[in-house]
Amino acid sequence: MRTVSILGATGSIGTSALDLIERAPDRFRVRALTANRDARALAAAAIRTRAELAVVADEACLPALREALAGTGVEAAGGPAALADAARLPVDLTVAAIVGCAGLEPVLAAVENGGTVVLANKEPLVSAGDVILDAARRGGATLLPADSEHNAIFQCFDFQRPERVRRVILTASGGPFRDWPLDRMAAVTPQQAVAHPNWSMGAKISIDSATLMNKGLELIEAARLFPIAHERIEVVVHRQSIIHSLVDYVDGSVLAQLGPSDMRTPLAYCLAWPDRMATPMEPLDLVRIGRLDFEAPDLERFPALRLAREALAAGGARPAILNAANEVAVSAFLANRVNFLEIAAIVNDTLERYDPPAPQTLEAVLAVDARARTIAEARVAVSA
Repeated sequence: MRTVSILGATGSIGTSALDLIERAPDRFRVRALTANRDARALAAAAIRTRAELAVVADEACLPALREALAGTGVEAAGGPAALADAARLPVDLTVAAIVGCAGLEPVLAAVENGGTVVLANKEPLVSAGDVILDAARRGGATLLPADSEHNAIFQCFDFQRPERVRRVILTASGGPFRDWPLDRMAAVTPQQAVAHPNWSMGAKISIDSATLMNKGLELIEAARLFPIAHERIEVVVHRQSIIHSLVDYVDGSVLAQLGPSDMRTPLAYCLAWPDRMATPMEPLDLVRIGRLDFEAPDLERFPALRLAREALAAGGARPAILNAANEVAVSAFLANRVNFLEIAAIVNDTLERYDPPAPQTLEAVLAVDARARTIAEARVAVSA
């Protein structure tokens, strides 16, 4: 039986992980579950899984959490320090699924503690890649990617002979606006943008998928996770989202991982690794699918992917600035303060205005993140 903690248990990734864990109660024992503010959903999950500890990041929600857990035997705690303490609990697996830079400190705490950390949020490797990877090496932690694309690469990549890998190919669905002209995209509403054609995801990641920024962030992550030059990581649009990524070898062999558009498949791989576990997904029906299509991404209509590749090539603080500005721009779009096309423009403007030295510590990363957000917010205010 494996012990598990889930950081971000009430979001889309956290609930998918819980679904798998609750289907296999003989394989997993939950130690800690955390959430940002949703005390009711967190308490319900903690009671169902008989968790030892439940933590809300927003301490103002702690009274509600304590009330919901009264008499259950589940310990309740709140605040950033309690969140980091929960991440430090010794467990076999920590699922890191906190959205945004709020997840950086807990992820670093889990990584420094050693064990296996399932990375389901992008910010640790995008904004603080060097810091997280250095901590993993020092602490002997194993990092498993839960993103479907990186999980696919992980399953196909020959880590014993990385020099035999010629290319890594990330697939992208293209999002809901892959066929829309630019003039029509300017009038996109948040409701249209969150309606992903293939995946059921949270609002932030759905917007990132619509702009292709999500694929840009995954490009940066892939360069951190796999021993291959970033120039040899490519992106191809694959509308059906059946092939999740591919690895091309020097002999011409291309290995691909296929599966349903459901995060429970890559999460199950991580939870059971190096074994496998059953999931509720039906077998893939290739006859029904019928065809698999591929095309090059359009960097004119989706400049976010270009900005991410440039940030990766430049290195230093650029990926952290890219991520911070994008979070601000996406939040502004969801609040109807800026239009859809301005998301990438705000990111570009922030990158042009701010170019600090490379951050070497988590505190430096957070300082870069904060300053980039201030600059991006100023740009939003001009646009609003």
